[in-house]
Amino acid sequence: VNQILLLLLVLTVCAILYNKVHQVPLALKNETADLESPEEMEEEIPVVICAAAGRMGAAVAAISSIYSNTEAKVLFYIVGLKTTIPHIRKWIENSKLKEIKFKVVEFNPMVLKGKIRQDASRPELLQPLNFVRFYLPLLIQKHEKVIYLDDDVIVQGDIQELYDTKLAPGHAAAFSDDCDLPSTHEMVRSVGMQNTYMGFLDYRKQAIRDLGISPSTCSFNPGVIVANMTEWKHQRITKQLEKWMQRNVEENLYSSTLGGGVATSPMLIVFHGKYSSINPIWHIRHLGWSPDARYSEQFLQEAKLLHWNGRYKPWDYPSAHTDLWENWFIPDPSGKFKLTRPDS
Repeated sequence: VNQILLLLLVLTVCAILYNKVHQVPLALKNETADLESPEEMEEEIPVVICAAAGRMGAAVAAISSIYSNTEAKVLFYIVGLKTTIPHIRKWIENSKLKEIKFKVVEFNPMVLKGKIRQDASRPELLQPLNFVRFYLPLLIQKHEKVIYLDDDVIVQGDIQELYDTKLAPGHAAAFSDDCDLPSTHEMVRSVGMQNTYMGFLDYRKQAIRDLGISPSTCSFNPGVIVANMTEWKHQRITKQLEKWMQRNVEENLYSSTLGGGVATSPMLIVFHGKYSSINPIWHIRHLGWSPDARYSEQFLQEAKLLHWNGRYKPWDYPSAHTDLWENWFIPDPSGKFKLTRPDS
């Protein structure tokens, strides 16, 4: 009996020692996995910005403001034409922005052939890069969720907050309603802006009336977009937008003589009643509609994103609140892009 008990004791001790020895590597492995998983699982935030000839300083300032105000991992997709790509790449690589993670994407304007109605009243609105937002899934392949920003914005908040915008099931995008922020209503009235569908679509045309959209419906601004690529592709949003572009060429359903030009109108049609909302503080607009109409400084300091949509851009003169924009501007190392100022 004693020998049996002694044997059992020895086996028990051996089992305990065996478990201790073999649990150490497992524990280390788990600990290592716990240490690595947040970094591996951390989501990259893809941000799409266009770099157009003559306004590359805008893209640089926008990128600078985003990068400086977040701890998140941001991947910038900088979209340009073949002729402009070398300039923007050199600007980034020879400035303090050389630390950012970015990809330069060439946009082929041939995809727009036959889809844009020529209009001489505001030719700048017909620039090919204005339509990049229509083709997001073709330019950005591996991401489920994407942020698109116009180049004339400054981001004062953490871009992670904007990226965390919730999209309702079945919605391919989130936008800011033009009626969403009471503090901007006075600005809208003072400069005579339109914030309803009447300001963008020609309701004299039967094709527009057939949509059944009330002309007093509040419009939205597609200069800031949080997009779901899966839904975008599933709903064939790009094809729908192209259909309305082609119809406009044939029937002149909207034009740049109206409030929003030619890039906003097809989006208003395709996304009517089928989009989620961006927090209003994440898209303070109309800073470029008049060099004289100004918001209060306190209001602008609290804003998370400022947008100089309109004719009066902060890198030109005259413009409003240029100091807030210049805080983030990085001079062009090549000297090609220069700010226009009263004393220049």
